[in-house]
Amino acid sequence: NDPPIESHHHRRCSISSHPNPSMSTFTLEIPAAYGWVVLGAGVGPFIANIMLSTPVMAARKRCNVQYPNLYAVPGKHEKADEFNRVQRSHQNFLEGLDQYIAMTLLGGLKYPYACAIGTIFFVVGSKLYQIGYCDTTLDVATARYKKGGALKYIGIFTSLFSTGALAYSMITQE
Repeated sequence: NDPPIESHHHRRCSISSHPNPSMSTFTLEIPAAYGWVVLGAGVGPFIANIMLSTPVMAARKRCNVQYPNLYAVPGKHEKADEFNRVQRSHQNFLEGLDQYIAMTLLGGLKYPYACAIGTIFFVVGSKLYQIGYCDTTLDVATARYKKGGALKYIGIFTSLFSTGALAYSMITQE
């Protein structure tokens, strides 16, 4: 068994040799900058969730949509469309959050700075997505992108491509 090696740039986690000689060994190095990835994947989504859920709570009161209703019912709630846009913008964030965090934590092992910066795009873009989606003067089909919401996809695709690069390097042992 190799002892773990620490350097200024990487922390190496050695995986011991497998008893079966046909199995290969892969060594995973955790970049020193990985703390930025952990900060982004752990704290970034938490902050984004607060920024996105606060308008939902305000809209719930303003539009008189009581719990346990997740969405307002058109015809029953006077401001159903207004509330549902706010709620839907937050729900969209939650629907993809687990995949984003997993990809960021994995992809950050290969490209920590890219994934950390990608998280900024993801968080800011998610808020801009909500701002656009909530604007009832805009067509609901495109509103979410009219105020900069597409920025979040820079973060998503950064983490996706970084995770793909990590997988490729593990498969090819490069």
